[in-house]
Order: sequence, then C-alpha cells, then structure tokens
Amino acid sequence: QVRLVESGGGLVQAGGSLRLSCAASAPSGSIRGINTMGWYRQAPGKPRELVADITTGGNTNYADSVKGRFTISRDNAKNTAYLQMNSLKPEDTAVYTCNADVATFIRAFEFWGQGTQVTVSS
Repeated sequence: QVRLVESGGGLVQAGGSLRLSCAASAPSGSIRGINTMGWYRQAPGKPRELVADITTGGNTNYADSVKGRFTISRDNAKNTAYLQMNSLKPEDTAVYTCNADVATFIRAFEFWGQGTQVTVSS
C-alpha cells in the first residue's frame, strides 16, 4: 500500500502564496522507489489538469498558466514533493492532488492522494 498525503491548502487572497506538501509512504521494502511526482488540480465543472511534475533527477515541467509563479520540488530522502505557489489568482482555485509514479516489484503504478483545497479570493 502506498499512501500520498497532501497538506498546505487553504484560503488566501489574490497575490498571496501557499506551499503544498505531498508525503508518500509505504511499508518498508514494499516498493523499489518513487519515480515522477506531480501536482494536478481540478476546479468544479472543469477537467483535471497537470499543474507541474518533477522527475527523480529533478527535471520539471509546468502548465503554461503557472509558469513563473509556481515551483515544484522534491526531497527524495523524505519521499516528499512540494509545490510553492506564488502570485496566486482566483482562477487557481481548485482541489490540488498529488500524483506519484511508483516502482513496485511487479511494475510501476500510479497513486493519487485525496487532494487539498486551495481557494484564492479576489
């Protein structure tokens, strides 16, 4: 079992900042490692979209809408990914969910967290 637990969401005014964390955990010895981790978001009535992701080696990519404002990072020793969100806009309001591609002893699987709400007021 792999669990992804997000934290750091909340209510913030436009122009403010939030930092999201995604902590991955699994029973000792049950996985080979965690590959790419990413953050997705979904607003009511809209499809889920990739916000940013990061490889084990630290390569990143971002949605055009957040480039220059958001920064994804990870601490491999802690199996934790972060999303620093600056200059937040009302249109950033969504449930943000962590995703991880996990290498097991069978094959790779994708796991998802439960999500954390980010609300940006105008």
